Amino acid sequence: MGKQTDKLLSTAEVAAHLGVTRQRVLELIGEERLSALKVGRAYVVRADDLSSLSIGKAGRPPKPTETPATRQAGASNGASTSRKKGGKK
Repeated sequence: MGKQTDKLLSTAEVAAHLGVTRQRVLELIGEERLSALKVGRAYVVRADDLSSLSIGKAGRPPKPTETPATRQAGASNGASTSRKKGGKK
């Protein structure tokens, strides 16, 4: 940290910058995906270290879209024509 231009960010500032929770920032530090310095009981992160971090979008990935090329020939819509609905056999 020899430069005077090194900007140190708190975990709350990092969370706001990344769009995640402060707890997630602490998890990233624990997983060693984000380097941080411990100052007393708190962690601080160099602003330059945020550029090396890549976080994917949260949530489940979208389902692949079905195109005519990926559709199987003769695939049905799931309805069976051999049985009447609601009736017992």
